Amino acid sequence: MRMPLVMVLMVSVIAVATGGELPADWAFKPRTTPTPPAVRDATLIRNPIDRFILSKLETNRLSFAAPASRTMLIRRLYFDLIGLPPTPAQIDAFANNSSPKAVEQLVESLLKSPQFGERQATLWLDLARYAESDGFKADDTRTNAWRYRDYVIESFNRDKPYDRFVEEQIAGDELFPGDRDAAIATGFLRHWPDEYNAVNLEQRRQEILNDITDTNALAFLGLTAGCAKCHDHKFDPIPQVDYYRLQAFFAAYWPIDVPVGTDAEIAAAKRKHDDWLKQTAELRSKINDLEKPARESAQRKQRSRFDEEYAALLDIRFEQRSPIQKQIGAMIDKQVIASGKDVGKSMKGAAKDQWTAMMKQMEQYDRLKPPTLPSMAICTDVGPEAPKTHLLKRGNWRSPGDEVAPGFPTAVMGAKPQSVIKENSNTTGRRAALAKWLTQPDHPLTARVVVNRVWQSHFGKGIVGTSSDFGAQGDRPTHPELLDWLANEFVRSGWSLKWLHRTIVTSATYQQSSLISDSKESAQSIDSENRLLWRMNRRRLEGESLRDAMLSVSGQLNPKAGGPSIYPDLPDEIKKSAKNWPTSAKAEDRNRRSVYVAVRRNLRYPLLALFDAPDANETCARRFATTTAPQALMLLNDDLIVGIARQFADHVSSIAGKEPAAVVRTAFKMAVGREPNSEERTAMLQFLERRLQTSGETTDAVTDFCHAILNLNEFLFVD
Repeated sequence: MRMPLVMVLMVSVIAVATGGELPADWAFKPRTTPTPPAVRDATLIRNPIDRFILSKLETNRLSFAAPASRTMLIRRLYFDLIGLPPTPAQIDAFANNSSPKAVEQLVESLLKSPQFGERQATLWLDLARYAESDGFKADDTRTNAWRYRDYVIESFNRDKPYDRFVEEQIAGDELFPGDRDAAIATGFLRHWPDEYNAVNLEQRRQEILNDITDTNALAFLGLTAGCAKCHDHKFDPIPQVDYYRLQAFFAAYWPIDVPVGTDAEIAAAKRKHDDWLKQTAELRSKINDLEKPARESAQRKQRSRFDEEYAALLDIRFEQRSPIQKQIGAMIDKQVIASGKDVGKSMKGAAKDQWTAMMKQMEQYDRLKPPTLPSMAICTDVGPEAPKTHLLKRGNWRSPGDEVAPGFPTAVMGAKPQSVIKENSNTTGRRAALAKWLTQPDHPLTARVVVNRVWQSHFGKGIVGTSSDFGAQGDRPTHPELLDWLANEFVRSGWSLKWLHRTIVTSATYQQSSLISDSKESAQSIDSENRLLWRMNRRRLEGESLRDAMLSVSGQLNPKAGGPSIYPDLPDEIKKSAKNWPTSAKAEDRNRRSVYVAVRRNLRYPLLALFDAPDANETCARRFATTTAPQALMLLNDDLIVGIARQFADHVSSIAGKEPAAVVRTAFKMAVGREPNSEERTAMLQFLERRLQTSGETTDAVTDFCHAILNLNEFLFVD
């Protein structure tokens, strides 16, 4: 029995699109050096990307969709590159630009915008499991974690070479000692969730090491190395010993707070601090003597929580502790020593009166206090010697096996081993060796992985669909030759991420329409998932872009960049029980971009959480767009959204006046980037007329109309 032609084509395209001919270990092998292939219809080509895509389409009797309209394309470019909608004036300027370089000119202006880094940072922070609190029950605040967020934004805006970006985050303190940005960059390693008041400290140390190891493997290598922590990886060529060899690079981890001012600021503050210490020495000694009994009582109580083996570390001077004793001891110090810091406030009777009087005396020296320098939690090494790393039987820290030395995954071919790099006598040099190994130009994974992530950000899905799993259980690349060509050219460009974005978005592949025309029905039946990219994918806005878009079209978005995070108002039902969410006092602060909204592990901002923002307890490679009833209910009923709709209505009225047709035209163009067609215009005018008859208030009618516009699918999605 003969198979119908359509079925033959479907079988063919599935085999091609899934990369089924590639071996399971394809990603571990050196990159190939493909040449952009010839195509039958070269008139469709804008850059080499199109040759790879069109060649495979033509093999499967398909071709590109029609080009996107100017209004569709500008909205797509704005959201993809800077995460904001274009204004009507920007849309008109692009639509009326007859230059053959109009797209390239627009792309360049967006790449130069400071908002480019804000948009791209959102995606990287997902990978870094960035958060400003510890998580677990206490969820304590990490006051200066935002400095890492600002570092990422600035790195993207400056087009910092990706190899340098990687090196700074893994080993900035070792490779670039004295570089403020490089020190802040190591915050990447410090973003683990932390149950600081845990009693089983060796287990907690192991969980931290597992988090660092797993996150680095997923983010930079695109490998699920964590599957090998208990046994040899079941699917990928990663034996268990390789997992602990990789972990050994981080075995000496040491989180500390460091000042991040200039050298002159730090030196001046130290001088003032030394002077303050000298002049207050006698009074501080008296306060210390008064507090001592209460402090020792509190510390004895806290010390009793630990086994004596742990507690005994408190009696060993820091300099005399071994590397692992320093790590474990720091966890104990944080709990025991800190428990006695504020005992004066809980004292009673005559002692409390004395304490209050002496603290009053201390106030006269406040003028001598140095300014509080900004600090940042970074990750360095405990010293030049690392604690030993053992292979853990079944991943159990209580069952250590053979000791292992730092080493790279043995299955990764073509990347030369790196020796330990000693630029800093206070560190092991291990992380520097790992960073240099990862950023070798011919490394088979690093460039492929980041190129795939950027492709995913523009098409909704990567050339490898599982962007943090390039292993046997992950998707095969739909276009392996294109992936390698892009990776090769990316490295050749100087690891320039802006070059990569520019190359992708100026391709004909990216500039296709997302609409499915009648002539494309056969393409839909052949490749229903659009793996071969015969059209552009329609994508819903992420929570951050949705919030920013609503603030932007309503004229409320505050473009202020950088600095401490903001805390927008919470719904009343959440506000009552919210912990550590100090709502920002000023409306203009609450209306800053979503990348600056505080990220708390135990309380994600509700609008962002509802629209699929990750919880930051682990790295997130790709957000999935869910469709749920609570999303619709929030957009229709939440006081925040209703308030934005009211501001949107005021903004529209200030531009269009009270004439209904002008209101409809202006609101529609501001929200979705185009004017309504005749059918839409008629329906909207009728809605305004009915609503005006019901309420009698023009303002209420326009507010309800603008609220409806914010609920349009066309507002929530990018074509």
